[in-house]
Amino acid sequence: MIDRAFLLLGSFDGDHRAQTLAELAQRSGIPRSSALRLARSLMNVGALERLGDGRFVVGLRLLETASLAPRGHGLRSVAMPFMEDLFHVTRQHVLLAVRDQGEALLVERLSARDASPVRYRVGGRLPLASTGVGLVLLAFAPPAVQEQAIAAYAPEHDDDIRTPADLRRVLAEVRRGDHAVGHQNRPWKVSTVAAPVRDGSEVVAALSVVAPGTGSPNPGYGPAVRATARAISRRLVEDGGRTMPVEAAYGHR
Repeated sequence: MIDRAFLLLGSFDGDHRAQTLAELAQRSGIPRSSALRLARSLMNVGALERLGDGRFVVGLRLLETASLAPRGHGLRSVAMPFMEDLFHVTRQHVLLAVRDQGEALLVERLSARDASPVRYRVGGRLPLASTGVGLVLLAFAPPAVQEQAIAAYAPEHDDDIRTPADLRRVLAEVRRGDHAVGHQNRPWKVSTVAAPVRDGSEVVAALSVVAPGTGSPNPGYGPAVRATARAISRRLVEDGGRTMPVEAAYGHR
């Protein structure tokens, strides 16, 4: 029952924020009659709501519950003042992400009104092997997670990382330099620099700046991102840690 409820909730994303019953059933793979019963149960506890036109949307109860997640709200509350400083310096996109199994989950994003467009949204998921925050999180993930990602790696059409061996090399470079740089051409041309956020010795998140262009990021972004990530790390330790290490929170997956 719980698994099916999460399948239904998982059918919502940035492109499907409001869905009809037929869409819920199709996208979740749950028969229509069962989807309706589940949707009604979720509405009863506030996890789903229904619009005037009959479509279903995610309910505020989920926002209330999600705000208690230590790797989300707790980390965000510590990081936000430092992210705001970095945002005012760069006037670009500033991202904060954590690893959830084989993906990066975006915890917070600050964006200038005239910054380059990006497809990342708070609560959205990013690939580990082709984003700045993802490469940082993967580079400091347990070896088994890294090996799984390397073995399954398949490049997109214009990725700089062409082979699993390239990915292994890049991850080693990220660990040596304690940061990642890169660029993407799709759907928009952007460059990025990212650095790890630590709670003691454990990497719990990654911070990045995303800016327009396909060349190297602005030379000033790298030191600024690394300094900000270190400042957040120090505050996490000073506060006794308001977030949980990745493996403590999710186990060795």
